[in-house]
Amino acid sequence: MADTCTTQCAQNMSRFGLNSQYAAIALVSAIGLFPLIVLFIGPKLVLYLGGTVGYYLRRKTAGRKSQILELMEKDEKEYAAERHGRRDSDDWENVESYSTGSATNGEKGDKEWDGIVGFFHPFCNAGGGGERVLWAAIIATQKRWPNAKCVVYTGDHDVDKTAILDRVKNRFNIHLYPPTVTFLYLSTRSWVLASSWPHFTLLGQSIGSLVLAWDAFSLLPPDIFVDTMGYAFASGFSKILFKDVPTGSYVHYPTISTDMLSSLDPASPTGGQGVNASKGVGAGGKAKKIYWQLFAMLYSLVGASIDIVMTNSTWTQEHINSLWGGWRKRFNKPVAVAVFPPVAVEELEKEVEVSAESEKKREKVLLYIAQFRPEKNHKLILSAFSEFMATKTPATKGAKLVLIGSVRDDGDSKRVYELRLLANELQIRDSVEFHLDAPWPNILEWLRRASVGVNGMWNEHFGIGVVEYQAAGLISVVHDSGGPKRDIVTPMDGKPTGFHATTSAEFASGFEEALALPDKLAMRRRARRSAKRFTEEEFAKGWLREMERLVLLRLSKEH
Repeated sequence: MADTCTTQCAQNMSRFGLNSQYAAIALVSAIGLFPLIVLFIGPKLVLYLGGTVGYYLRRKTAGRKSQILELMEKDEKEYAAERHGRRDSDDWENVESYSTGSATNGEKGDKEWDGIVGFFHPFCNAGGGGERVLWAAIIATQKRWPNAKCVVYTGDHDVDKTAILDRVKNRFNIHLYPPTVTFLYLSTRSWVLASSWPHFTLLGQSIGSLVLAWDAFSLLPPDIFVDTMGYAFASGFSKILFKDVPTGSYVHYPTISTDMLSSLDPASPTGGQGVNASKGVGAGGKAKKIYWQLFAMLYSLVGASIDIVMTNSTWTQEHINSLWGGWRKRFNKPVAVAVFPPVAVEELEKEVEVSAESEKKREKVLLYIAQFRPEKNHKLILSAFSEFMATKTPATKGAKLVLIGSVRDDGDSKRVYELRLLANELQIRDSVEFHLDAPWPNILEWLRRASVGVNGMWNEHFGIGVVEYQAAGLISVVHDSGGPKRDIVTPMDGKPTGFHATTSAEFASGFEEALALPDKLAMRRRARRSAKRFTEEEFAKGWLREMERLVLLRLSKEH
Protein backbone atom coordinates (compact mmCIF):
# COMPACT_ATOMS: atom_id res chain seq x y z
CA MET A 1 0.00 0.00 0.00
CA ALA A 2 2.87 2.34 0.77
CA ASP A 3 3.89 1.99 -2.88
CA THR A 4 0.65 3.80 -3.83
CA CYS A 5 1.67 6.68 -1.62
CA THR A 6 5.17 6.95 -3.03
CA THR A 7 3.83 6.84 -6.58
CA GLN A 8 1.33 9.60 -5.86
CA CYS A 9 4.00 11.63 -4.10
CA ALA A 10 6.27 11.30 -7.12
CA GLN A 11 3.45 12.48 -9.40
CA ASN A 12 2.53 15.44 -7.24
CA MET A 13 5.97 16.62 -6.20
CA SER A 14 6.12 19.17 -9.00
CA ARG A 15 3.44 21.22 -7.20
CA PHE A 16 5.97 22.09 -4.57
CA GLY A 17 9.30 21.59 -6.35
CA LEU A 18 11.18 23.61 -8.95
CA ASN A 19 8.67 23.64 -11.82
CA SER A 20 10.16 26.41 -13.81
CA GLN A 21 13.62 26.93 -15.21
CA TYR A 22 13.36 30.56 -14.12
CA ALA A 23 12.46 29.55 -10.58
CA ALA A 24 15.48 27.24 -10.49
CA ILE A 25 17.80 29.99 -11.72
CA ALA A 26 16.38 32.41 -9.16
CA LEU A 27 16.80 29.90 -6.35
CA VAL A 28 20.40 29.09 -7.27
CA SER A 29 21.23 32.79 -7.50
CA ALA A 30 19.77 33.35 -4.04
CA ILE A 31 21.66 30.38 -2.63
CA GLY A 32 24.92 31.51 -4.19
CA LEU A 33 24.53 34.91 -2.58
CA PHE A 34 23.33 33.46 0.72
CA PRO A 35 26.50 34.18 2.75
CA LEU A 36 26.27 37.86 1.71
CA ILE A 37 22.56 37.90 2.51
CA VAL A 38 23.28 36.61 6.01
CA LEU A 39 26.06 39.19 6.45
CA PHE A 40 23.94 42.16 5.42
CA ILE A 41 20.49 41.38 6.80
CA GLY A 42 21.53 39.41 9.87
CA PRO A 43 21.18 35.82 11.07
CA LYS A 44 18.02 36.50 13.11
CA LEU A 45 16.16 37.88 10.12
CA VAL A 46 17.32 34.95 7.97
CA LEU A 47 16.03 32.49 10.57
CA TYR A 48 12.74 34.40 10.80
CA LEU A 49 12.26 34.36 7.03
CA GLY A 50 13.34 30.73 6.85
CA GLY A 51 10.92 29.79 9.61
CA THR A 52 8.12 31.50 7.71
CA VAL A 53 8.94 29.47 4.60
CA GLY A 54 9.16 26.32 6.72
CA TYR A 55 5.70 27.01 8.19
CA TYR A 56 4.34 27.40 4.67
CA LEU A 57 5.89 24.07 3.61
CA ARG A 58 4.36 22.27 6.59
CA ARG A 59 0.91 23.62 5.76
CA LYS A 60 1.21 22.75 2.08
CA THR A 61 2.35 19.18 2.83
CA ALA A 62 -0.06 18.44 5.69
CA GLY A 63 -2.36 16.45 3.42
CA ARG A 64 0.47 14.32 2.09
CA LYS A 65 1.72 13.68 5.62
CA SER A 66 -1.71 12.45 6.72
CA GLN A 67 -1.95 10.23 3.68
CA ILE A 68 1.50 8.68 4.33
CA LEU A 69 0.70 8.00 7.97
CA GLU A 70 -2.70 6.47 7.13
CA LEU A 71 -1.20 4.17 4.52
CA MET A 72 1.61 3.13 6.87
CA GLU A 73 -0.92 2.29 9.59
CA LYS A 74 -3.02 0.28 7.15
CA ASP A 75 0.05 -1.56 5.83
CA GLU A 76 1.15 -2.39 9.34
CA LYS A 77 -2.20 -3.93 10.26
CA GLU A 78 -2.24 -6.03 7.08
CA TYR A 79 1.38 -7.09 7.53
CA ALA A 80 0.81 -8.09 11.16
CA ALA A 81 -2.36 -10.00 10.27
CA GLU A 82 -0.52 -12.00 7.60
CA ARG A 83 2.14 -12.96 10.15
CA HIS A 84 -0.21 -13.51 13.09
CA GLY A 85 0.99 -10.44 14.93
CA ARG A 86 4.74 -10.97 14.42
CA ARG A 87 6.66 -7.99 13.07
CA ASP A 88 8.85 -10.12 10.84
CA SER A 89 8.87 -13.70 9.68
CA ASP A 90 12.42 -14.06 11.00
CA ASP A 91 11.54 -12.67 14.46
CA TRP A 92 13.66 -9.56 14.90
CA GLU A 93 16.23 -9.59 17.64
CA ASN A 94 15.69 -7.20 20.54
CA VAL A 95 18.15 -4.33 20.17
CA GLU A 96 17.20 -2.43 23.31
CA SER A 97 20.41 -3.74 24.84
CA TYR A 98 22.33 -1.64 22.29
CA SER A 99 20.77 1.58 23.54
CA THR A 100 22.17 3.92 26.11
CA GLY A 101 19.01 4.05 28.17
CA SER A 102 19.07 7.84 28.30
CA ALA A 103 15.27 8.00 28.33
CA THR A 104 13.75 7.50 31.78
CA ASN A 105 11.19 4.80 32.49
CA GLY A 106 7.79 5.67 31.10
CA GLU A 107 9.15 8.50 28.98
CA LYS A 108 7.96 8.56 25.39
CA GLY A 109 11.58 8.89 24.23
CA ASP A 110 12.03 5.14 24.60
CA LYS A 111 10.02 2.68 22.50
CA GLU A 112 6.85 4.76 22.20
CA TRP A 113 8.22 7.60 20.10
CA ASP A 114 6.31 7.63 16.80
CA GLY A 115 7.74 10.53 14.85
CA ILE A 116 9.02 10.73 11.26
CA VAL A 117 12.75 10.34 10.61
CA GLY A 118 13.74 11.67 7.21
CA PHE A 119 16.84 9.97 5.77
CA PHE A 120 18.43 12.13 3.05
CA HIS A 121 20.10 9.66 0.70
CA PRO A 122 19.46 10.58 -2.98
CA PHE A 123 21.36 7.51 -4.26
CA CYS A 124 19.82 4.93 -1.91
CA ASN A 125 19.72 2.12 -4.49
CA ALA A 126 23.42 2.28 -5.43
CA GLY A 127 24.32 -0.83 -3.43
CA GLY A 128 27.63 0.44 -2.03
CA GLY A 129 29.13 0.77 1.43
CA GLY A 130 27.35 4.07 2.04
CA GLU A 131 24.04 2.38 1.33
CA ARG A 132 24.82 -0.43 3.76
CA VAL A 133 25.19 2.30 6.43
CA LEU A 134 21.78 3.73 5.47
CA TRP A 135 19.92 0.41 5.69
CA ALA A 136 21.70 -0.69 8.86
CA ALA A 137 20.78 2.66 10.41
CA ILE A 138 17.14 2.29 9.40
CA ILE A 139 16.76 -1.25 10.71
CA ALA A 140 18.40 -0.27 14.01
CA THR A 141 16.03 2.70 14.25
CA GLN A 142 13.00 0.53 13.46
CA LYS A 143 13.90 -1.97 16.16
CA ARG A 144 14.66 0.67 18.78
CA TRP A 145 11.53 2.73 18.05
CA PRO A 146 8.96 0.34 16.51
CA ASN A 147 6.39 3.12 16.09
CA ALA A 148 8.72 5.54 14.28
CA LYS A 149 8.28 6.16 10.57
CA CYS A 150 11.38 6.09 8.35
CA VAL A 151 11.15 8.16 5.17
CA VAL A 152 13.95 7.95 2.59
CA TYR A 153 14.38 10.87 0.19
CA THR A 154 15.77 9.35 -3.00
CA GLY A 155 16.24 10.15 -6.67
CA ASP A 156 15.96 6.53 -7.83
CA HIS A 157 12.82 6.95 -9.95
CA ASP A 158 13.39 3.73 -11.88
CA VAL A 159 12.64 1.45 -8.91
CA ASP A 160 9.72 1.15 -6.51
CA LYS A 161 9.66 0.32 -2.82
CA THR A 162 9.39 -3.43 -3.32
CA ALA A 163 12.37 -3.52 -5.69
CA ILE A 164 14.50 -1.39 -3.36
CA LEU A 165 13.75 -3.52 -0.30
CA ASP A 166 14.40 -6.72 -2.27
CA ARG A 167 17.79 -5.36 -3.32
CA VAL A 168 18.59 -4.46 0.29
CA LYS A 169 17.73 -8.02 1.34
CA ASN A 170 19.69 -9.69 -1.46
CA ARG A 171 22.70 -7.35 -1.49
CA PHE A 172 23.18 -6.78 2.25
CA ASN A 173 21.07 -9.48 3.90
CA ILE A 174 19.22 -6.72 5.79
CA HIS A 175 15.51 -7.43 6.31
CA LEU A 176 13.73 -4.12 6.86
CA TYR A 177 10.21 -3.90 8.32
CA PRO A 178 8.29 -2.71 5.20
CA PRO A 179 5.21 -1.00 6.74
CA THR A 180 7.17 1.75 8.53
CA VAL A 181 9.59 2.64 5.74
CA THR A 182 8.59 4.56 2.64
CA PHE A 183 10.29 6.47 -0.18
CA LEU A 184 9.76 9.97 -1.49
CA TYR A 185 11.16 10.57 -4.95
CA LEU A 186 13.22 13.66 -5.74
CA SER A 187 13.17 15.22 -9.20
CA THR A 188 16.36 17.29 -8.94
CA ARG A 189 19.11 14.74 -8.25
CA SER A 190 21.10 15.81 -11.29
CA TRP A 191 21.96 19.01 -9.43
CA VAL A 192 24.41 17.14 -7.17
CA LEU A 193 26.22 15.27 -9.96
CA ALA A 194 29.80 16.36 -10.54
CA SER A 195 29.11 16.29 -14.28
CA SER A 196 26.59 19.12 -13.78
CA TRP A 197 29.34 21.36 -12.40
CA PRO A 198 32.45 21.15 -14.63
CA HIS A 199 33.77 24.28 -12.89
CA PHE A 200 33.61 25.18 -9.18
CA THR A 201 32.50 21.61 -8.52
CA LEU A 202 32.67 21.74 -4.71
CA LEU A 203 30.51 24.85 -4.48
CA GLY A 204 28.26 23.71 -7.31
CA GLN A 205 27.44 20.36 -5.74
CA SER A 206 26.83 22.04 -2.40
CA ILE A 207 24.40 24.44 -4.05
CA GLY A 208 22.86 21.44 -5.80
CA SER A 209 22.34 19.74 -2.44
CA LEU A 210 20.34 22.77 -1.29
CA VAL A 211 18.12 22.50 -4.35
CA LEU A 212 17.71 18.80 -3.64
CA ALA A 213 16.90 19.49 0.02
CA TRP A 214 14.24 22.01 -1.02
CA ASP A 215 12.79 19.29 -3.22
CA ALA A 216 12.71 16.92 -0.22
CA PHE A 217 11.16 19.41 2.22
CA SER A 218 8.57 20.34 -0.39
CA LEU A 219 7.44 16.72 -0.28
CA LEU A 220 7.45 16.22 3.49
CA PRO A 221 9.20 18.03 6.38
CA PRO A 222 10.33 15.35 8.87
CA ASP A 223 10.42 15.42 12.66
CA ILE A 224 14.13 14.50 12.60
CA PHE A 225 16.35 15.07 9.56
CA VAL A 226 19.33 12.75 9.04
CA ASP A 227 21.75 13.14 6.14
CA THR A 228 23.56 9.86 5.46
CA MET A 229 25.56 11.00 2.41
CA GLY A 230 27.53 13.96 3.76
CA TYR A 231 25.48 16.85 2.31
CA ALA A 232 26.19 19.27 5.16
CA PHE A 233 24.52 22.18 3.38
CA ALA A 234 21.22 20.27 3.28
CA SER A 235 21.30 19.82 7.07
CA GLY A 236 22.10 23.52 7.53
CA PHE A 237 19.18 24.43 5.25
CA SER A 238 16.89 22.25 7.38
CA LYS A 239 17.89 24.27 10.46
CA ILE A 240 16.93 27.53 8.75
CA LEU A 241 13.52 26.24 7.66
CA PHE A 242 12.63 24.13 10.70
CA LYS A 243 14.20 25.33 13.93
CA ASP A 244 12.49 22.56 15.93
CA VAL A 245 13.78 19.70 13.74
CA PRO A 246 16.96 18.09 15.14
CA THR A 247 19.54 17.31 12.48
CA GLY A 248 22.05 14.50 12.27
CA SER A 249 24.76 13.77 9.74
CA TYR A 250 26.79 10.66 9.00
CA VAL A 251 29.91 11.84 7.16
CA HIS A 252 31.70 9.31 4.96
CA TYR A 253 34.23 11.81 3.65
CA PRO A 254 34.63 15.55 4.28
CA THR A 255 33.70 17.62 1.23
CA ILE A 256 37.00 19.38 1.74
CA SER A 257 39.82 18.55 4.15
CA THR A 258 43.08 20.04 5.34
CA ASP A 259 44.88 17.27 3.44
CA MET A 260 43.16 18.38 0.22
CA LEU A 261 44.25 21.96 0.82
CA SER A 262 47.86 20.99 1.52
CA SER A 263 48.00 18.63 -1.47
CA LEU A 264 47.85 21.68 -3.77
CA ASP A 265 51.29 22.73 -2.55
CA PRO A 266 54.05 20.61 -4.16
CA ALA A 267 56.38 21.39 -1.22
CA SER A 268 53.97 20.02 1.40
CA PRO A 269 54.13 16.43 2.74
CA THR A 270 50.95 15.61 0.78
CA GLY A 271 51.93 17.54 -2.34
CA GLY A 272 52.37 14.38 -4.41
CA GLN A 273 49.14 12.70 -3.30
CA GLY A 274 45.56 12.69 -4.59
CA VAL A 275 43.92 13.68 -7.86
CA ASN A 276 44.75 17.40 -7.27
CA ALA A 277 48.39 16.82 -6.33
CA SER A 278 50.61 19.90 -6.78
CA LYS A 279 47.93 21.89 -8.66
CA GLY A 280 48.34 24.96 -6.50
CA VAL A 281 51.12 26.54 -8.59
CA GLY A 282 50.78 29.46 -10.99
CA ALA A 283 48.01 32.04 -11.11
CA GLY A 284 45.32 29.42 -11.70
CA GLY A 285 46.63 27.27 -8.88
CA LYS A 286 46.69 30.17 -6.44
CA ALA A 287 43.12 31.08 -7.40
CA LYS A 288 42.08 27.47 -6.81
CA LYS A 289 43.72 27.53 -3.39
CA ILE A 290 41.91 30.74 -2.39
CA TYR A 291 38.62 29.28 -3.65
CA TRP A 292 39.14 26.11 -1.62
CA GLN A 293 40.06 28.08 1.52
CA LEU A 294 36.92 30.22 1.23
CA PHE A 295 34.81 27.14 0.64
CA ALA A 296 36.35 25.45 3.68
CA MET A 297 35.31 28.44 5.82
CA LEU A 298 31.73 28.25 4.53
CA TYR A 299 31.68 24.47 4.95
CA SER A 300 32.84 24.84 8.57
CA LEU A 301 30.12 27.38 9.35
CA VAL A 302 27.42 25.12 7.90
CA GLY A 303 28.76 22.09 9.75
CA ALA A 304 28.49 23.94 13.05
CA SER A 305 24.70 24.06 12.73
CA ILE A 306 24.21 20.25 12.73
CA ASP A 307 23.10 18.86 16.09
CA ILE A 308 24.73 15.41 15.96
CA VAL A 309 27.64 14.46 13.70
CA MET A 310 28.90 10.91 13.14
CA THR A 311 31.87 9.95 10.99
CA ASN A 312 32.86 6.62 9.51
CA SER A 313 36.47 6.62 10.70
CA THR A 314 39.03 8.22 12.98
CA TRP A 315 40.58 9.98 9.98
CA THR A 316 37.26 11.56 8.95
CA GLN A 317 36.47 12.41 12.57
CA GLU A 318 39.73 14.28 13.03
CA HIS A 319 39.32 16.25 9.82
CA ILE A 320 35.70 17.15 10.58
CA ASN A 321 36.57 18.24 14.12
CA SER A 322 39.53 20.20 12.76
CA LEU A 323 37.29 22.10 10.33
CA TRP A 324 34.07 22.32 12.32
CA GLY A 325 35.30 22.05 15.91
CA GLY A 326 35.85 25.74 16.63
CA TRP A 327 32.47 26.81 15.30
CA ARG A 328 30.67 23.85 16.93
CA LYS A 329 32.16 24.77 20.29
CA ARG A 330 30.98 28.34 19.80
CA PHE A 331 27.43 27.09 19.11
CA ASN A 332 27.60 24.62 22.02
CA LYS A 333 27.41 21.55 19.74
CA PRO A 334 29.10 18.24 20.63
CA VAL A 335 32.18 17.13 18.74
CA ALA A 336 31.86 14.59 15.94
CA VAL A 337 32.14 10.94 17.00
CA ALA A 338 33.35 7.97 14.98
CA VAL A 339 30.76 5.25 14.36
CA PHE A 340 32.44 2.64 12.18
CA PRO A 341 30.28 1.44 9.26
CA PRO A 342 28.76 -2.05 9.38
CA VAL A 343 30.58 -4.74 7.42
CA ALA A 344 29.35 -8.26 6.61
CA VAL A 345 31.95 -9.76 8.93
CA GLU A 346 29.72 -12.59 10.17
CA GLU A 347 28.75 -13.58 6.62
CA LEU A 348 32.39 -13.72 5.53
CA GLU A 349 33.30 -15.80 8.57
CA LYS A 350 30.66 -18.33 7.51
CA GLU A 351 31.54 -18.27 3.81
CA VAL A 352 35.35 -18.22 3.95
CA GLU A 353 37.24 -20.78 5.99
CA VAL A 354 40.46 -19.82 7.74
CA SER A 355 42.21 -22.98 8.91
CA ALA A 356 45.21 -25.17 8.27
CA GLU A 357 43.12 -27.07 5.71
CA SER A 358 41.99 -23.96 3.84
CA GLU A 359 45.57 -22.67 3.83
CA LYS A 360 46.48 -25.47 1.44
CA LYS A 361 43.94 -24.10 -1.06
CA ARG A 362 45.19 -20.50 -0.99
CA GLU A 363 47.02 -19.30 -4.09
CA LYS A 364 49.63 -16.59 -4.64
CA VAL A 365 46.90 -14.14 -5.58
CA LEU A 366 47.04 -10.45 -4.69
CA LEU A 367 43.43 -9.23 -4.74
CA TYR A 368 42.38 -5.60 -5.21
CA ILE A 369 38.61 -5.02 -4.92
CA ALA A 370 37.78 -1.41 -5.80
CA GLN A 371 35.73 0.60 -8.27
CA PHE A 372 37.74 1.66 -11.29
CA ARG A 373 37.89 5.30 -10.22
CA PRO A 374 40.99 7.55 -10.46
CA GLU A 375 41.44 7.91 -6.70
CA LYS A 376 41.71 4.13 -6.24
CA ASN A 377 45.16 4.42 -7.84
CA HIS A 378 45.25 1.13 -9.76
CA LYS A 379 48.29 2.42 -11.66
CA LEU A 380 50.32 2.49 -8.46
CA ILE A 381 49.43 -1.13 -7.73
CA LEU A 382 50.27 -2.25 -11.27
CA SER A 383 53.66 -0.52 -11.08
CA ALA A 384 54.33 -2.05 -7.66
CA PHE A 385 53.39 -5.51 -8.88
CA SER A 386 55.73 -5.07 -11.85
CA GLU A 387 58.59 -4.15 -9.51
CA PHE A 388 57.76 -7.11 -7.29
CA MET A 389 57.72 -9.57 -10.20
CA ALA A 390 61.02 -8.18 -11.51
CA THR A 391 62.78 -9.35 -8.34
CA LYS A 392 62.19 -12.99 -9.35
CA THR A 393 62.28 -14.15 -5.73
CA PRO A 394 60.64 -17.46 -4.77
CA ALA A 395 57.57 -15.45 -3.69
CA THR A 396 57.04 -14.24 -7.26
CA LYS A 397 56.74 -17.73 -8.75
CA GLY A 398 53.15 -18.15 -9.88
CA ALA A 399 52.04 -14.86 -8.32
CA LYS A 400 49.01 -13.13 -9.83
CA LEU A 401 47.32 -9.74 -9.42
CA VAL A 402 43.51 -9.83 -9.67
CA LEU A 403 41.63 -6.52 -10.03
CA ILE A 404 37.90 -6.68 -9.32
CA GLY A 405 35.67 -3.63 -9.57
CA SER A 406 32.51 -2.06 -10.88
CA VAL A 407 32.37 0.10 -13.99
CA ARG A 408 29.95 3.01 -13.70
CA ASP A 409 30.23 4.70 -17.10
CA ASP A 410 32.30 5.24 -20.24
CA GLY A 411 34.94 7.04 -18.20
CA ASP A 412 35.51 3.94 -16.08
CA SER A 413 35.56 1.72 -19.18
CA LYS A 414 38.25 3.91 -20.72
CA ARG A 415 40.20 3.74 -17.48
CA VAL A 416 40.14 -0.07 -17.53
CA TYR A 417 41.37 -0.03 -21.12
CA GLU A 418 44.28 2.22 -20.13
CA LEU A 419 45.13 -0.07 -17.21
CA ARG A 420 45.21 -3.06 -19.55
CA LEU A 421 47.61 -1.15 -21.81
CA LEU A 422 49.78 -0.29 -18.80
CA ALA A 423 49.91 -3.95 -17.72
CA ASN A 424 51.09 -4.79 -21.23
CA GLU A 425 53.76 -2.05 -21.19
CA LEU A 426 55.00 -3.26 -17.81
CA GLN A 427 55.23 -6.80 -19.23
CA ILE A 428 52.95 -8.27 -16.55
CA ARG A 429 49.88 -8.79 -18.74
CA ASP A 430 49.92 -12.58 -18.30
CA SER A 431 49.99 -12.22 -14.51
CA VAL A 432 47.14 -9.70 -14.21
CA GLU A 433 43.40 -10.40 -14.42
CA PHE A 434 40.53 -7.91 -14.66
CA HIS A 435 37.02 -8.85 -13.49
CA LEU A 436 34.41 -6.17 -14.12
CA ASP A 437 31.11 -5.96 -12.22
CA ALA A 438 31.70 -9.37 -10.66
CA PRO A 439 28.72 -10.76 -8.67
CA TRP A 440 29.09 -11.44 -4.95
CA PRO A 441 29.48 -15.24 -5.31
CA ASN A 442 32.48 -14.68 -7.61
CA ILE A 443 34.00 -12.21 -5.18
CA LEU A 444 33.59 -14.74 -2.37
CA GLU A 445 35.40 -17.35 -4.43
CA TRP A 446 38.36 -15.01 -4.97
CA LEU A 447 38.41 -14.19 -1.24
CA ARG A 448 38.75 -17.91 -0.58
CA ARG A 449 41.54 -18.34 -3.14
CA ALA A 450 43.58 -15.17 -2.58
CA SER A 451 46.39 -14.77 -0.08
CA VAL A 452 46.83 -10.98 -0.02
CA GLY A 453 44.38 -8.07 -0.09
CA VAL A 454 45.54 -4.76 -1.59
CA ASN A 455 44.36 -1.15 -1.26
CA GLY A 456 46.24 1.65 -3.04
CA MET A 457 44.07 4.70 -2.37
CA TRP A 458 45.58 7.67 -0.57
CA ASN A 459 43.45 8.75 2.40
CA GLU A 460 40.77 6.12 1.93
CA HIS A 461 38.22 7.52 4.37
CA PHE A 462 37.48 4.12 5.91
CA GLY A 463 37.95 1.06 3.73
CA ILE A 464 35.10 -1.45 3.95
CA GLY A 465 36.91 -3.60 1.38
CA VAL A 466 39.94 -3.82 3.67
CA VAL A 467 37.75 -5.03 6.54
CA GLU A 468 36.35 -7.65 4.16
CA TYR A 469 39.91 -8.75 3.38
CA GLN A 470 40.57 -9.21 7.09
CA ALA A 471 37.28 -11.00 7.77
CA ALA A 472 38.14 -13.39 4.93
CA GLY A 473 41.60 -13.97 6.41
CA LEU A 474 43.61 -12.15 3.74
CA ILE A 475 46.89 -10.48 4.66
CA SER A 476 46.47 -6.80 3.81
CA VAL A 477 48.98 -4.55 2.07
CA VAL A 478 47.39 -1.10 2.17
CA HIS A 479 48.22 2.56 1.69
CA ASP A 480 49.81 4.09 4.77
CA SER A 481 47.06 6.68 5.26
CA GLY A 482 43.40 7.19 6.13
CA GLY A 483 41.17 4.52 7.62
CA PRO A 484 43.20 1.48 6.53
CA LYS A 485 46.18 2.82 8.48
CA ARG A 486 44.43 4.34 11.50
CA ASP A 487 41.51 2.00 12.14
CA ILE A 488 41.72 -1.29 10.26
CA VAL A 489 45.20 -2.72 9.63
CA THR A 490 46.33 -2.23 13.20
CA PRO A 491 48.12 -4.61 15.59
CA MET A 492 46.18 -7.37 17.33
CA ASP A 493 47.66 -8.82 20.51
CA GLY A 494 50.71 -6.66 19.86
CA LYS A 495 51.37 -8.31 16.49
CA PRO A 496 50.73 -7.03 12.93
CA THR A 497 47.65 -7.88 10.87
CA GLY A 498 49.10 -6.59 7.60
CA PHE A 499 51.53 -4.16 5.99
CA HIS A 500 51.50 -0.44 5.07
CA ALA A 501 53.09 1.24 2.05
CA THR A 502 53.14 4.54 0.18
CA THR A 503 55.42 4.23 -2.87
CA SER A 504 55.45 1.53 -5.52
CA ALA A 505 58.74 0.22 -4.08
CA GLU A 506 57.19 -0.03 -0.61
CA PHE A 507 54.16 -1.85 -1.99
CA ALA A 508 56.43 -4.26 -3.87
CA SER A 509 58.28 -4.91 -0.61
CA GLY A 510 54.96 -5.44 1.16
CA PHE A 511 53.90 -8.02 -1.45
CA GLU A 512 57.18 -9.86 -0.89
CA GLU A 513 56.81 -9.86 2.89
CA ALA A 514 53.20 -11.01 2.78
CA LEU A 515 53.76 -13.87 0.35
CA ALA A 516 57.01 -14.97 2.00
CA LEU A 517 55.65 -15.14 5.55
CA PRO A 518 56.56 -18.47 7.13
CA ASP A 519 53.36 -18.56 9.23
CA LYS A 520 50.62 -16.90 7.21
CA LEU A 521 47.81 -18.64 9.08
CA ALA A 522 48.68 -16.92 12.36
CA MET A 523 48.39 -13.46 10.75
CA ARG A 524 45.17 -14.45 8.98
CA ARG A 525 43.61 -15.43 12.30
CA ARG A 526 44.71 -12.15 13.92
CA ALA A 527 43.23 -10.22 11.00
CA ARG A 528 39.91 -12.04 11.32
CA ARG A 529 39.72 -11.30 15.05
CA SER A 530 40.52 -7.66 14.33
CA ALA A 531 37.60 -7.44 11.88
CA LYS A 532 35.10 -8.20 14.65
CA ARG A 533 35.31 -4.52 15.64
CA PHE A 534 33.28 -3.65 12.54
CA THR A 535 30.19 -5.87 12.80
CA GLU A 536 26.61 -4.70 12.23
CA GLU A 537 25.95 -5.09 15.95
CA GLU A 538 28.78 -2.70 16.85
CA PHE A 539 27.46 -0.19 14.32
CA ALA A 540 23.93 -0.46 15.77
CA LYS A 541 25.22 0.31 19.25
CA GLY A 542 27.00 3.46 18.08
CA TRP A 543 24.15 4.58 15.82
CA LEU A 544 21.47 4.21 18.51
CA ARG A 545 23.58 6.04 21.07
CA GLU A 546 23.59 9.13 18.82
CA MET A 547 20.06 8.64 17.51
CA GLU A 548 18.70 8.65 21.06
CA ARG A 549 20.14 12.12 21.51
CA LEU A 550 18.24 13.31 18.43
CA VAL A 551 14.97 11.77 19.66
CA LEU A 552 15.37 13.43 23.06
CA LEU A 553 16.13 16.75 21.36
CA ARG A 554 12.92 16.39 19.39
CA LEU A 555 10.90 15.56 22.52
CA SER A 556 12.32 18.60 24.29
CA LYS A 557 11.01 20.77 21.42
CA GLU A 558 7.55 19.23 21.66
CA HIS A 559 7.10 19.86 25.40
